[in-house]
Amino acid sequence: MTALATAKPNTGIRTTFERIWTALAQGFAAYVEARSRTAQIERLNAKSDAELAKLGIKRDEIPRYVFRDLFYC
Repeated sequence: MTALATAKPNTGIRTTFERIWTALAQGFAAYVEARSRTAQIERLNAKSDAELAKLGIKRDEIPRYVFRDLFYC
């Protein structure tokens, strides 16, 4: 008995749906991460300069601190 493998082309409704779903999932993940970081920035901005100094952060360094894992500085 011979097995015959056939490859389905990457076209059609299923592939289109998968691409759309992947794009939506990536967009949602980016949104959730951005919201999380925005909340962290707001919490740090609400602190006094003395509280920030205890953390070793200056007010103008808050965005860089929050996004430090994304930027190599």
